[in-house]
Amino acid sequence: MSRFNWHRPDMYDAIWLNANLATLREGDVPYGEIRDAAIAVKDGRIAWVGPRSEWSGTASREHDAGGAWITPGLVDCHTHLVYAGNRADEFEQRLKGATYEDIARAGGGIQSTVRATRAVAEAELAALAARRLRQWIDEGVAVLEIKSGYGLDTATEGKMLRVARQLSGLIRVKTTFLGAHALPQEFNGRPDDYIALVCDEMLPAVAPLCDAVDAFCENIAFSVKQTARVFTAARNLGLPVKLHADQLSDTGGAQLAAQFGALSADHLEYTNEAGIEALASRGTVAVLLPGAFYFLREKQLPPLGALRRHRVPIAIATDHNPGSSPLTSPLLAMNMACTLFRLTPEESLAGLTRNGAAALGIQSTHGTLEVGKCADFALWQIESPAELAYVAGSNPSTGVVRDGVPVRSA
Repeated sequence: MSRFNWHRPDMYDAIWLNANLATLREGDVPYGEIRDAAIAVKDGRIAWVGPRSEWSGTASREHDAGGAWITPGLVDCHTHLVYAGNRADEFEQRLKGATYEDIARAGGGIQSTVRATRAVAEAELAALAARRLRQWIDEGVAVLEIKSGYGLDTATEGKMLRVARQLSGLIRVKTTFLGAHALPQEFNGRPDDYIALVCDEMLPAVAPLCDAVDAFCENIAFSVKQTARVFTAARNLGLPVKLHADQLSDTGGAQLAAQFGALSADHLEYTNEAGIEALASRGTVAVLLPGAFYFLREKQLPPLGALRRHRVPIAIATDHNPGSSPLTSPLLAMNMACTLFRLTPEESLAGLTRNGAAALGIQSTHGTLEVGKCADFALWQIESPAELAYVAGSNPSTGVVRDGVPVRSA
């Protein structure tokens, strides 16, 4: 077991005893399981992990976990949490036969949320997002990615990213610029002009506010060529990229993501074998989004067999957004990944911890319980880690720890 070599063992800040650990270390026993374990922290980092019988140090504070399971804090690596309004009316339209594409082409869809988000003040937008965020905190999430993309102009995209950064006082936030989300109405018929605006004005303006750049490469959004322009501009600014790829059709998005060494390619329902091979060659994470699959009543399953064959890391995320996945529960996303996509419970938990962290480029600090990583973890009153994917609609979390300090307990 890994241990920090502190000069004095009594320098630990805190220790959790009487716990079972799902460390999620890759290649370890299932779930990286350690029963009757202990985990100690110092200076906000994990400093000791192992069986309780091997613990011989002392700590300023001792916590009795009461037999709970401890996992790494969850990582939701794909959300659109900051927005105004809702699209319940479109939900009704789809149930009456309209498709996602029909609604988008009629001026609804993303455009509806753009109009609402542009109209609200920054303080109101922040209040809306903070209220939504509560459930992620309650369900043990340590890191949350938040995309822009409902502004489609420089001012509103900046407003969204500033709001997302403000939420970092409540949870760790990674921000992603998604200016190439849809074509704003004022640019109808001029997609290349809008992409030029994204590259030449918007990206330089918001670069200090974002950790990555994303785009929607799809027949109803932007072409491979237009997306490549955005990614080239991002690379010139030193920003990593992510991609909404092959959700509604096979546009070659996975290959494009691999070409630019993207952190992740997300959705992937229509990705072909060559696209999967390309992702594997670059170490790009495949992010599966069962909430959108469920909510849009999609039929095309992501190519799970090919992803497994080529050993592409698979992450799971809520894709929370008002139009195609108003899902607010990471735990339910795990259950959906198992029931809809046939992931195993261990794969789904790895998807919301270890692989979710890799999809954000933070695998060195999050995603597993290992010495040296941030002491962000969650406690669960369960009998086995599989229960986290099994329990649909309930939350067995009994505590959340951030930087080695409890921030919530049951």
